[in-house]
Amino acid sequence: MNMLVDGEWRTDAGAYTNEDGEFERQETSFRDFVEDDPDARFQPEAGRYHLYVSYACPWAHRTLVTRALKGLEEAISVDVVDPYRDEDGWQFTPEKEGCTEDTIHGSDYLREVYQQADPEMTGRVTVPVLWDKAEETIVNNESAEIMRMLDTAFGDIATQDVDLYPEGYQDDVDHIIDDIYGPINNGVYRTGFANSQEAYDEAVHELFDALDHWDDVLDDQRYLAGDRLTEADVAMFTTLVRFDEVYHTHFMCNHQLIREYDNLWPYLRDLYQTQGVADTVDMDHIKEHYYTTHPDVSPKRIVPMGPDPDFTQPHERNELPGGPPEDLLPLA
Repeated sequence: MNMLVDGEWRTDAGAYTNEDGEFERQETSFRDFVEDDPDARFQPEAGRYHLYVSYACPWAHRTLVTRALKGLEEAISVDVVDPYRDEDGWQFTPEKEGCTEDTIHGSDYLREVYQQADPEMTGRVTVPVLWDKAEETIVNNESAEIMRMLDTAFGDIATQDVDLYPEGYQDDVDHIIDDIYGPINNGVYRTGFANSQEAYDEAVHELFDALDHWDDVLDDQRYLAGDRLTEADVAMFTTLVRFDEVYHTHFMCNHQLIREYDNLWPYLRDLYQTQGVADTVDMDHIKEHYYTTHPDVSPKRIVPMGPDPDFTQPHERNELPGGPPEDLLPLA
């Protein structure tokens, strides 16, 4: 595992899997919150916060989708790292299409941003990162918490009247996010990075049992929590949009394509065609990252040409109750 140890970059800090061959995701390090409270250290202000993301990463992607749905593009700036990640970690290569420089610090590597926040840090260097320009530190690097902050703390700054955590749905949204995380969001990684047949079998069966369950749920409701677009759908979207192009082949999740599901496939297209969402999807970055960055899984680092699913096909989900908010008209 490549990570910072006492502020120094190490490439020999241990494995991602336990002794049973099961993938174990490490905890994130920065867990402060932007709060709409006059006494809060981190208060919502336009222009104060900055996101470091990778288009390739599904965890970072969910923060980009939330930022777009809320209309926070002008209020919260973004830098994008290279989709290829070698033993030096996420890097900035502005000469590469879709990537940027580090406009805040001029860093060559994302680990330098972490070192700015904590020179003695021990932990993984991950995206997304929410940086505070005023306090000159990292606020948070946990994707679900950044998504929640963007959704709930920036109401007076957001230009879109969109509530992804509406009253009356909050308990369901929290439950669904927790419910899909283990078998689906993280389940594709547990499947792909399994180092034993037993670990793989357990993960892949849990993954497809969960996909089958949610395909059934979506038979008579438009979104995961019912008739409202919520954070739960954002969390599901960033896994599903990668599934056929990456997880099905690269992570051996090849029991079934999302395109073969009666409801998950049109549901995915419905989300993709919601205003602002398609612009956050860079499939070239996604495929380059997965097929070139995991040599233990794909040692030849060859990026396949297909299958190029068409997310713009009509989804016919408009017949179900509910729909996106008025500020999120679907693509024409």
